[in-house]
Formats: sequence, structure tokens, C-alpha cells
Amino acid sequence: MTQTDTSTIAIATPVVGSEELELLRDVLDSGWLTQGPKVAEFERRFARRHGVSHAIAVTSCTTGLHLALLSLGIGPGDEVIVPSFTWIASANAVLYCGAIPILCDVDPATFNIDIDDALRKVTGRTRAVVAVHLFGLCADVAALRACLPDRVEIVEDAACAAGAARGGRAAGSLGRVGVFSFHPRKTITTGEGGMITTDDDDLAAVIRQLRNHGSTQSEEERHHGPRPHLLPEFPVLGYNYRMTDLQGAVGLAQLARLDTMLAARSQWAAWYGEHLSAMNWLTLPGVPGDCRHGWQAYVTLVDESRSPAPAAVIMDRLAEQGIMTRPGTHAIHRLGYYRQRFGYTDNQFPGASACATRSLAIPLHNRMTAQDFMRVTEALAAL
Repeated sequence: MTQTDTSTIAIATPVVGSEELELLRDVLDSGWLTQGPKVAEFERRFARRHGVSHAIAVTSCTTGLHLALLSLGIGPGDEVIVPSFTWIASANAVLYCGAIPILCDVDPATFNIDIDDALRKVTGRTRAVVAVHLFGLCADVAALRACLPDRVEIVEDAACAAGAARGGRAAGSLGRVGVFSFHPRKTITTGEGGMITTDDDDLAAVIRQLRNHGSTQSEEERHHGPRPHLLPEFPVLGYNYRMTDLQGAVGLAQLARLDTMLAARSQWAAWYGEHLSAMNWLTLPGVPGDCRHGWQAYVTLVDESRSPAPAAVIMDRLAEQGIMTRPGTHAIHRLGYYRQRFGYTDNQFPGASACATRSLAIPLHNRMTAQDFMRVTEALAAL
């Protein structure tokens, strides 16, 4: 590496190859492009990998959260507690149901839900808590469950947590229902797409019906049945949230790489921990002893009383060197729609506000080389 190296190190880049092309060719040759056998196989393998009875593929994590909440009967007048430091979809899905998202704070040490603050927000109208496994670190769902009334459900927003685990149990198996994302910034991707997981047979049946317009039959079941010309019944209002077999094919190839990619990410996260530990202005992410971190992102916190510059300026300086960074995510209570509708103020949730202002996600993905990692750490040290 030289000081004149100006190649760009992306914040995230998906890994795709010949395996995806081969499986995509199978789908194109079959003539069956919508939800079909490839999606079904992807669902079976994803469920097995995450230790659940059911995995149900959908168009995105956002639509998955929508269906998960609807399947629990959440609707107008209900309240759902959501941590403020998360992607906006975690709260938007509550609004799609006609329910009210009640924001709570997060713990900056983990970026995950502040359980004490969440408990303060529980009322007689609370129906669920969305436990977000931010950046791939599972929230302490067991501790949250122990404190909540039995009537309050836990929905895992496992968007970032494919392959992650806590207490020997995989993400997606910790609450009543979990939802994953396959956006290209995630460890495995289908372009767009998501997966809902649950051990509840009845819940799974409701979700499958809702994702397919409310139909009593899937398209594949109808077309391969004895009377494909007969249209199904639609007893409930549903949605078209089906994943295509093209995406399912990509997902199968991606899932086959998941554990290898997780191992590499864990190795390089440990490398970052060793090489960045001397920077007293940078708080590095920790991993509780009972967790397997998914390392969807490597997110630090900048101590602006000691740092060479505020986090936003550091991002600008690194970008000038071709090193792409991001804030960890945003604080929902600071976003225009939520400020206007619910009257939130910028610093209403101190933990979430600090994370939004001071978080710094540095590159960590499976296309990076050892030279890339060295370049990132040297650039930070030289600030």
C-alpha cells in the first residue's frame, strides 16, 4: 500500500459468483419465475439453519415486519414499542397496521434496546415490542421477555442478524416471530427480499396467506393442482409480498456461503479490535460472551471530546481518501415525519441521539483484502 492509493473501499459490497448464475439459469430455463420451488427450498434451508419450524420469504424485511405484526392481530389503537436508533422501517411497519409506534431509547454500549426504558413505555394498550438486533448483535430477548407482561409479544427485527445467535439460539428463534433482510448491505442478499421466521404453526399459516393476496392457495399449488383453471378463494385482505424464484435462487447460493462469510467477518472484526484499541477517542463494539455477532457492520462511537474531529467531519476526511463510512443508522425521533406527527424533539432519547450523532461505521465486508483493512486503520490513526 502507498499513500497515493486512491481506490475506493466501499462500506459494503455483496459477494456473488458463478453459483448464483447457475441457479438463476435453472430458474430461467424452467419458465417459473414467480414464487415457486426455489423459494420453497430457500425457506426450508433458512429455517433449518436458524433452528425454526417455519421460514416464509417475502419481498423485503419491511413487508415482513408488516406481516409479522398483522399476524399477531396488531391494528388501530394498539401500541408497539420500537427503539429509536434503528432503520425507519422498524417503526413504519407499525404505522402500516394502523397502530402507534412508541419509541424508546437504546443502550449506546450495544446499540440495542434499553430494556428499562422500554418497560417504562408499557401501557395497557401495548401489544408488542420490536427487539432490533442492530448491526448483527442480538438484543437480550430473554431478559426482555422476563420483564414484559405475557400478553406483550416480542418481534425480532433481525434485519442485520442472519447467522447471529445469543444464548445458543439463533436470531429469529428468540421471540414469537423474527424478520430478516436480504438488502445488498446485509451479509447475504437477494437484491431486495426478506424472511419471516417462527415456530408457531398457526402464525406461519396466517403469514403465508397474507403474503399471497389473502388466497387460500399459493400460485404453485394452484397451477400444479388437478384443476389449475379454478381461481382460489380470498377470505381475508392480503398483500402481494411474494419473493420471486429468481431471488430464491440467489438466496440459496448466498445461504450456502453464510457461515464462511460470518467466520471471515468475525476474524476481521477481531483484527479491527486489536488494531484500533489504542485510539482512546474511539469506542469499539463489544460482544457479550453468550453471543455470536453477525457483523453486518462494524460500528464504533466517536468520543468528540477527545477525537481529532466530530464524527461527521471524520467521515468527510475518510471519503476524501476513498474510504467510505456511514453513521450507524438514524434516530427515528429526529426524522421529519416523526417529529411532525408525534412532536419528538432532537434530544428526547439521549442514547439514540448520541448514537445518531457519534456513530461511525467503517468498512467490513467479504470483498475486502488485508490491504484494505490496513488502509482503513492507518487512515484512522493518521487523522
